[in-house]
Amino acid sequence: MPTQNASLTLSRSPKPGKKYFTADEANRSLAYISPVTDDLMSCYTQVVNIRRRIEQPNEGDSREQLETHYEKTMDRLSDLVDELHYAGVELKDFERGLIDFPSIHEGREIYLCWQFGEEQLLAWHETDAGYAGRQDIALLLERSQAA
Repeated sequence: MPTQNASLTLSRSPKPGKKYFTADEANRSLAYISPVTDDLMSCYTQVVNIRRRIEQPNEGDSREQLETHYEKTMDRLSDLVDELHYAGVELKDFERGLIDFPSIHEGREIYLCWQFGEEQLLAWHETDAGYAGRQDIALLLERSQAA
């Protein structure tokens, strides 16, 4: 089992060239990330609705027009996902606007976790824990200050 533990440690190690955020940097970036996430969530809802209309068209719907609109909206959605990616964050959920900010804590990679509508970061989790493993960010900040 030492091989498994070694690979787990390596997978959580900081990666050269990757953007990592402090809690302060992540909170400051929300002025940019929040509106992009809002646009992305709206665009995603449009994509789902257009797809539904393609699958179950209303009387008078033009399949060709719906498909063209769908493709353009998908392109816009892709652009918004890329915009978040270029900012260094990871989109985890289109509908909830769940964003992870890669960070370093005690020499390992973790995620500072933000959900659309929150005014600031409230949680963090291990890279393999996901949303269910969210913990209060105040505990993380206390540990960092004590170290």
